Amino acid sequence: MAGESDDAAVLDSVLEALANPHRREIVYALGLQPCAISQLARMRGLSLPAIHKHVKILENAGLVSRRKAGRTTYLILVPQRLRLLQDWAGQFHTWWGSDQASFENYQGYLGNDPQHRGPPPAQTGELT
Repeated sequence: MAGESDDAAVLDSVLEALANPHRREIVYALGLQPCAISQLARMRGLSLPAIHKHVKILENAGLVSRRKAGRTTYLILVPQRLRLLQDWAGQFHTWWGSDQASFENYQGYLGNDPQHRGPPPAQTGELT
């Protein structure tokens, strides 16, 4: 389906953009308030060419947009793409729990499905 593949491509671009710590810090800062590009460069200790490279990647992912006021360019966060990421991660919420509970649920699933039966998991600890 076209809509699903479009969403997958958008999600890929968002995840790729957020893979860099500088870009995550930019998104964090913009989540608090709009910032001038020069202000973000100072905050991150980056040159203007470097910050513009990061901003371009964030813009291409649809995470930020520019607003010009006089001679200053401000960036604002575009939350819709972050919502897409939140929705994607949220689909796993039902299965979240402790590691032990998740393993026990999976073990129960394997025990109820004859095709997935196999040897019991190896025990850790000392042999008696």
